[in-house]
Amino acid sequence: MAGYEVNFDGLVGLSHHYAGLSFGNEASTQHQNSVSNPKLAAKQGLLKMKALADLGFQQGVLPPQERPHLPTLRRLGFSGSDEAVLAQAQRTSPRLLSAVGSASSMWTANAATVSPSADSADGKVHFTPANLNNKFHRAIEAETTSAALRAIFSDARHFVHHDPLPQVALFGDEGAANHNRLGSDYHRRGVQVFVYGRQEFGGECEPTRYPARQTREASEAIARLHQLDEQHTVFIQQNPAVIDQGVFHNDVIAVSNQQVLFHHQQAFLHQQQALDELRRKMAAVDSELMTIEVPAARVSVADAVETYLFNSQLLTKPDGKMMIVVPEESREHAGVWSYLNDMVAGAGPIDQIQVFALRESMRNGGGPACLRLRVALNEEELRAVNPRVMMNDQLFVALNDWVDRYYRDRLTAADLADPQLLREGREALDALTSIMGLGSIYPFQQ
Repeated sequence: MAGYEVNFDGLVGLSHHYAGLSFGNEASTQHQNSVSNPKLAAKQGLLKMKALADLGFQQGVLPPQERPHLPTLRRLGFSGSDEAVLAQAQRTSPRLLSAVGSASSMWTANAATVSPSADSADGKVHFTPANLNNKFHRAIEAETTSAALRAIFSDARHFVHHDPLPQVALFGDEGAANHNRLGSDYHRRGVQVFVYGRQEFGGECEPTRYPARQTREASEAIARLHQLDEQHTVFIQQNPAVIDQGVFHNDVIAVSNQQVLFHHQQAFLHQQQALDELRRKMAAVDSELMTIEVPAARVSVADAVETYLFNSQLLTKPDGKMMIVVPEESREHAGVWSYLNDMVAGAGPIDQIQVFALRESMRNGGGPACLRLRVALNEEELRAVNPRVMMNDQLFVALNDWVDRYYRDRLTAADLADPQLLREGREALDALTSIMGLGSIYPFQQ
């Protein structure tokens, strides 16, 4: 039976704006209060999805969420009509309105942690939506994320859906942005790698400038929920020093695909010890770990953060070689581009570079890897996925037409108080659930 890695990219939402909400994410902070272009952002994402689908990769789409999120504002004491709630929030706390208006769910690497059936004791694919409790604007995503995943992966014969972990700091969970899986073929047992920023009970050290968003305790809880065994699971601490330099998630400093781990020289705490454990456990599944360690002398941590070299995708081509998907910012940086070209010219597993323009997402701190959730599936499981979310010519045309109809080409935080934007968003999402066959997944549809 064949196996596939299916990438589910997030469709950028109608309220995409630059609010600088994500402390620790330097791109987000630097572009605070810039004018955004939601229509361009959505189309940039769609072009990436379609291009990869055209190259033969399995590509799905995850929907955006309703924003501004009025149920949250009402929970916080704002009352009256929808227009009144928006006006009160803008008058008393525009920063809060910006938070509940964030389109951050587009970065679906944070949507959930997914374990394939080959690794789970019950032989099913397991999903746990991330609680994202380190950032308020992201912590409100989990309910709709869960509804969307349940609508896409609905067949209980193959898929198991868990609730998010408790919304407390001890179980801070950022989803697949801090999770890797290494192995051979996608349908065979692999080694799951959970990368955490701090350990609440008995931790050795943690960053001092920026928050460590993922805890070891959260990662261990997910491993238990997904029925993973210790022999095929590795827990590694991210280097606190690089978190303090703006590496807010592991996928800003490392990325994996099958047997390959592409990472920075300073990515992990006790890096050699961690790699040795990975090699041992990889050998137990008849796979040899291949590491591509980028020296700090070639690419500094600051350069990696600026260009999102590691916030890339590694995709296996039909010939067995791999392609690396990077943002335009990596090509524009002379040192990073030189390194990439030297790498693909060598005898290693990566022999092709694919560049995408994702400027709207990048300016808010999300590159190619942030935009996608990886789901490893076998043939039978892939057939059980809602087919209307899979990218093809028809869906590409339908979604572009949908964006043209509903999206604005200019947005600032002040526009979030416009009741018309809320109405446009609800009308758009109602139409989208019909296009994608998702049913009623949004609060306003209930």
